[in-house]
Amino acid sequence: MGRDFSYIARNCERAVITAYGELRSRGSADMDAFQACTTIYRIHHPEASLNEARRLVAEWVDHHLVRHANGPTPGCACA
Repeated sequence: MGRDFSYIARNCERAVITAYGELRSRGSADMDAFQACTTIYRIHHPEASLNEARRLVAEWVDHHLVRHANGPTPGCACA
């Protein structure tokens, strides 16, 4: 993977993006990595619904790994 995501302020977002990238770079299928990252998000936020977790993970993966954007993203209010 090799990308530095230290600029991401939210711990949960950074954990999700790092894990997704690492899983994919080691040969995990897209859906397997996505499901693992949804679980990671829900560990950080047990109050979140499965649908909310899926939506945020999808938005974060698209933002950081598909579009390679560095700006702020929608998401939770945690730091």
